[in-house]
Amino acid sequence: MGSYDVSDESPERRFRTLFISDVHLGARGSQADLLLDFLRYHDADTIYLVGDIVDGWALKSSWHWPQSHNDLVQKLLRKARKGAKIIYVPGNHDEFLRNYYGTHFGGIDVVENTVHTGVDGKRYLVIHGDIFDLVVQNARWLAHLGDKAYDFAIQVNRFVNFFRRMFGVPYWSLSQWAKQKVKNAVNYIGAFEQALSAEARRHDADGVICGHIHYAVIRDEAGIRYMNCGDWVESCTALVEHDDGHFEIITWADHAQKPAAVPQVAARAA
Repeated sequence: MGSYDVSDESPERRFRTLFISDVHLGARGSQADLLLDFLRYHDADTIYLVGDIVDGWALKSSWHWPQSHNDLVQKLLRKARKGAKIIYVPGNHDEFLRNYYGTHFGGIDVVENTVHTGVDGKRYLVIHGDIFDLVVQNARWLAHLGDKAYDFAIQVNRFVNFFRRMFGVPYWSLSQWAKQKVKNAVNYIGAFEQALSAEARRHDADGVICGHIHYAVIRDEAGIRYMNCGDWVESCTALVEHDDGHFEIITWADHAQKPAAVPQVAARAA
């Protein structure tokens, strides 16, 4: 995992490919400021936005769009103008963009899904993943309820970590701890990974790159390389492909901290 010192004088790190998902712009839990900071230090020839970049669900219930959210959009558009290839694969929270498949705006291509070819020629299906979530597909009201509960957990988590910082105690995730202890959450992650790996196999791909469950990981699943970008609500993770072809998950922590390790078990069915 990416773990190194960062300062304002550090040179920008450039990758072959950068994958970002689940930023949830428009939601109060979005840590757009940290992603904006991450993008100041990191760039790539190709950037995939793997769904739920904008949170249409949150914006419908309560408008929230601070300056950092607008700055992040402008940052991505500037990267596109400077020559980065940006591909947007909408998720369930930004499903309004699914009406615009095949369009090109501001240097960004909107597609239903796509296949990324690695340096070694291996093919990776890039898809958000929500279509393999039965809760989202068959019980939308329950998905919205779970989304509200998750947002509440995030607020409680921030309150807890405010006091932890006062006493010099490292960051701790309430929701991820809870999911780690709940058997159904662990089973859900496993089922999701298996379903996405099977979909990659149906596309004759060697792997799959997705988001949706807010759980950053790289693992092999029955001969398929499964990679999840994570999120920018809690873990603040991005998936990168280096010029030599190897993939890595980078975790971006608070300015005063080194990037932390990616949690081993975390999920969000949203």
